[in-house]
Amino acid sequence: MSAWLVAGVVVALLVLGVLVASVRVLKEYERGVAFRLGRLRPALTPGPRLLFPGLDKLIRVDLRVVTLTIPPQEVITKDNVPARVNAVVLFQVTDPVCSVMAVENHAVATSQIAQTTLRSVVGRADLDTLLAHRADLNEDLARTIDAQTTPWGVQVNVVEIKDVEIPEAMQRAMAREAEAERERRAKVINAHGELQASEELRQAAETLSRNPASLQLRYLQTLLELGADQNSTVVFPLPIDIVGPFIDKLPHLVDRFHANSNGTSRPPAESTPQPDRSG
Repeated sequence: MSAWLVAGVVVALLVLGVLVASVRVLKEYERGVAFRLGRLRPALTPGPRLLFPGLDKLIRVDLRVVTLTIPPQEVITKDNVPARVNAVVLFQVTDPVCSVMAVENHAVATSQIAQTTLRSVVGRADLDTLLAHRADLNEDLARTIDAQTTPWGVQVNVVEIKDVEIPEAMQRAMAREAEAERERRAKVINAHGELQASEELRQAAETLSRNPASLQLRYLQTLLELGADQNSTVVFPLPIDIVGPFIDKLPHLVDRFHANSNGTSRPPAESTPQPDRSG
């Protein structure tokens, strides 16, 4: 009787152990893909699930967003500039069954597809586009990679180019180009400023020429500004009305001076006859 009791206890313990080993708990962000004797079962939802050891095999699939770093890739841009480009890919599994049945390892496959697509897309763009228009390249990368991973039940959400490394010689050339562009803009702005200033001065001169009194007031204001500072500058005010007549007669004086300087010289004086000293 005791032997039967011991056997019953052993069987009960074995059954209990099998039941405990058969219980699997899936987290809220997980889904289970189970195979019973090699045949696919429906996807398992979160919570405790009963799977028999030796008969069932469970594969856990994480539905959270996965961050995948693409290692630096050696690429040559459209304008034949070598560069090293790395990026980040954010993807998540949308169909657990396809992620297990359609591809061996969806994470590795997505990484390889992302690397090849990055080299292909960057190779079709020039250096200026790669540096200044990354948003367009990111959208193109995400769309291309997602089209290839959708049959695997993987959705690519974001692709971002992190860093672009170019040779030092190209960096120096770009720095010189940027400096020349800034100098060009500075010269253009200075020229526009000179043009506007000359236009304002022309208008101011026309306004002052209509009223001589305003010109005198401007002249006195300039004298006041010169005398405001403590300096040794001596200013002699000279009205324009006094200088005006001399300025008008200046061309006549110049012509007279040239006429005198270019005139004929006086004839030489007659010589006095010498007395005859012979005989």
